[in-house]
Amino acid sequence: MATRARVVLLAAEGVRDAEISRRLGVSRQTAGTWRHRWQSAGLAGLEQRPRTGRPPTVDEAEVVARALLAPGGSGASRAIARELGLSHATVAAVRRRWGLTADAAAVPRVPTRPPLPGAEVWVMGLYADASRAVLLAGTGPAGPPPPAVATVIGADVLGALTQALTALRPAVPRTRPADQPGDPGTAELAAFLAEAAARHPDVALHAITLWDTAQPPAQPPAAGATYHLPPAHATPLGLFRALIALDSTSHPESSRRVHLDLTAALERGGTPVRWLRENVAGHLRAPREPAGPPAPPPAPASSGVNQIDLGSFNECVVIEAVRLAGTITRGEIAHRTGLTQQSVSRIARSLLDRGILVEDAQRRATSGKPRTPVRLCGSAAHAVGLHIDPELLTAVVIDLDGAIVCTCTRPVSPDTDPADFVAQAVALGREAMEKARGSVPEDGFLGIGVAVPGPVDIASGTVLGPPLLKAWHDLPLLYLLKDHFPCPVIIEKDSLAAAAGERWIGRDRRARDFAYLYLGTGVGSGLYLNGDLYRGVSANAGEFGQLCAIALGRTGPDGRPEMVPECNPPASVPEFAARRGVAGGATGTGSTAAYRAVGRAAAGGDPGAAAAVREVAGAIGRGALGLVDLLDIDLIVLGGPFFTEDVAGFYLDEITRVVNEFPTARRLRRVAVEPSVLSAEAAAVGAASTIFHATFTPRLRGRERP
Repeated sequence: MATRARVVLLAAEGVRDAEISRRLGVSRQTAGTWRHRWQSAGLAGLEQRPRTGRPPTVDEAEVVARALLAPGGSGASRAIARELGLSHATVAAVRRRWGLTADAAAVPRVPTRPPLPGAEVWVMGLYADASRAVLLAGTGPAGPPPPAVATVIGADVLGALTQALTALRPAVPRTRPADQPGDPGTAELAAFLAEAAARHPDVALHAITLWDTAQPPAQPPAAGATYHLPPAHATPLGLFRALIALDSTSHPESSRRVHLDLTAALERGGTPVRWLRENVAGHLRAPREPAGPPAPPPAPASSGVNQIDLGSFNECVVIEAVRLAGTITRGEIAHRTGLTQQSVSRIARSLLDRGILVEDAQRRATSGKPRTPVRLCGSAAHAVGLHIDPELLTAVVIDLDGAIVCTCTRPVSPDTDPADFVAQAVALGREAMEKARGSVPEDGFLGIGVAVPGPVDIASGTVLGPPLLKAWHDLPLLYLLKDHFPCPVIIEKDSLAAAAGERWIGRDRRARDFAYLYLGTGVGSGLYLNGDLYRGVSANAGEFGQLCAIALGRTGPDGRPEMVPECNPPASVPEFAARRGVAGGATGTGSTAAYRAVGRAAAGGDPGAAAAVREVAGAIGRGALGLVDLLDIDLIVLGGPFFTEDVAGFYLDEITRVVNEFPTARRLRRVAVEPSVLSAEAAAVGAASTIFHATFTPRLRGRERP
């Protein structure tokens, strides 16, 4: 720009192009070009204009972000080069500099100034005030390759992050007054870094200055982190996007939730912005020395996962047909599935050889040789189910037929420290596995399913503060459990786990769409739609309490749905009974014992106790009515630990009345309300069955879970 200005000034003095070229050391063509652009367009003519060909500068960070987040394998160098107007050799060189190569031993490198030292990189925080933005990164030693995850941050979240951060950047530099010795934001930044260091003592912290518009720039405080500048060939926003992409693809715990939290912090407005993520100590993949004596290994080994590995979609279809029928011939399998007789015979032979199917007694045929039916071999596979409830821990071991091999329970308190809570859950799981030692062959154990109250971040296995477990704030439960169980572990929301178990064990009785209402310490719903468990985008479908609150008109002044007491049966039933003068409800209100006492009184004919149960059932029925109208389903299943024999009739009758008398399309369908085929351990059994469900259920879109 300075050269252009000098050309224009000399031209205004009448100097010829040849003389301008000699004085300024530029070509005559350059001098003539800027003379004509000034004469034709004034100052606007001196601005840089877009031109074809290779960009004058390459934002390496943007190349890296696109390579990491490209969907469906479109992150090849040639594809990215076409998008950005670069040569594929340039893109390939950028990827080599950042360590994004096909070499399995290569680890990503972030070439900030100076470079980030660690192989593992997390986005740990962000500070932004009126003058500057500082991105806080954390690094650690390289660990084993990260486990595969179904989802990473999407273009929508990354775009919202970029837009929110761009809005914070000042349009013009801010000049510090001469009498102001320092920038007041420096102290705020120092306090932020000190807080970050205290919260994240297990990782090395690095403060990367994205921009500092104060003139002159303030000296950064040396507290809690090392300081870095963006790479020479990367824009600040490009670096921000690249680090978010690297974090998201490298660590399952860096899910959409973490980055949506950051987006919300940026969009709230006001400065300074001080965002810190949750502690990642539980996610460090570097080997750790065990504390104290080593725990005894679990009896069932995890090697059976490879043996039960299914080779094709058609194998899953055959297993599903056998499971639904119980006992079935090969000809009937072919008729039900649409597969050819030859395909069914080949698949059945393979499953028989692997012990997944067994042959039953032959059936006589009217013509030809006798038919030999097949059925699932229950002992071919086993799974552990662990249900974590605010008041009770339950662990079960079940076989492939859904039969319970053993059950263990342990009462707990919702006020228990999360570390102690997890330790008790681990101990209970090991106890169940030890009890089942003689019944579970080592080559048939598939894994552990864990049912927890929602909301839960399935991608990272993090429990996000359930309403009745306030101490569980962003608890990385999956990682804590994997430290103790060397086998596949699946985390599932409890109501969804119960629905999966109902489908698996209910066989042909649950072969259609249904909603499962789980009556525990809270009421949740699990949906089985179109032949599969419906989890939703975040795997938290079925927040039934919100639906009940809206149906009952229970909202706060700001429109937020309130906590509905009726959706916590062990607390509300005794309370409502005590209001009606029921003696059993007055003692120990809110406890499991009080709930069962009121249930016995209701079953014995006490009108006050019966009215209390009906009041709760009616509120739950209003929520179920919303499900029926919304989904157009004709089956509601009730289960859970508080759907006991004493109160089952009251719930069934009241909910049946509501969902059949009030729906809009009541003339077109009759909604059945049935008790669950599962026992009181519904969530634990369902959690174990999610292992079978993930392994054996056919899905055209592929298995997204282990």
